[in-house]
Amino acid sequence: MNSDQRIKAIKIASWIGIGGNAFLALLKLFTGIFANSLSVFADGIDSSGDVLISSITLYIATLIAKPPSLKFPYGYAKAETNATNALSFIIFFAGAQLAITSARRLLSPETHELPGKIAIVVLCISIVGKLFLAWQQYRVGKKVCSNMLMANAKNMQGDVLISATVLVGLISTHVFKMPILDPIAALLVSFWIIWVAVRIFIETNVELMDGNVDKEVYEKVFHLTESIAGVVNPHRMRIRKIGPKKMINIDIEVDGKITLAEAHRIAHDVEAKIKNSMDDVFDVAIHMEPHGEHLEEKELGISKKELT
Repeated sequence: MNSDQRIKAIKIASWIGIGGNAFLALLKLFTGIFANSLSVFADGIDSSGDVLISSITLYIATLIAKPPSLKFPYGYAKAETNATNALSFIIFFAGAQLAITSARRLLSPETHELPGKIAIVVLCISIVGKLFLAWQQYRVGKKVCSNMLMANAKNMQGDVLISATVLVGLISTHVFKMPILDPIAALLVSFWIIWVAVRIFIETNVELMDGNVDKEVYEKVFHLTESIAGVVNPHRMRIRKIGPKKMINIDIEVDGKITLAEAHRIAHDVEAKIKNSMDDVFDVAIHMEPHGEHLEEKELGISKKELT
């Protein structure tokens, strides 16, 4: 899949997310008001946040399509990671607001009324709708290697659990005739929303700090590099993500007596081997050293011995 197809797929997924979540948000907000259910209204607020999230993904899909510039010579692909990080704050804020509202409702001395039964029907519709949206976002995110869509899918998977929790709370409220169970369910939902936000924040910050926890990727690049004739002791490998692709830096040693043209050919062969064997490589930067002059104090990246 080329870059244009990837961006088009992200845009379509974003529009589906906007439309689907807008419908569910309005349905739950109005139901929460007329059925006197704080938990359903809170669920509607969460879906409203999903509309904003999908709108952000739509904008980012347009931004990452821009070619590299003097200001951003690596392109705009990392805007997707920054957007995912920003989404975690939006999700966290929604969860915190819901927790505060639920706590106030629980501590209020006012007599609570039983929510209307229509809220139960609306929640069932919401669960089915969110299952579809989560599946759609996950499928596209997996296909185009979009952490942003994958994060949105995780958020929507959490929404399914949220709606299910609210549904159980509402049913229990009617069975046991205890209206207080409704804000309790809303409070539990808020804790889940906050946890999802924290988890997304942690995952995206690894990427923003140029971290890579995938040991297999390093092993594969070392193997490909060593398969090229003339390459000795590949070391100091650094791999970081730029959007869906990987930027690879590696040092290699070659015979110090060969010509510059021969050394260049070896470097070119290494780069071509990696790019032809891995379809998610942004670029390969190779530093060459005369064989035997490798110094330990220059170890700033990952060596083979660290992978064993």
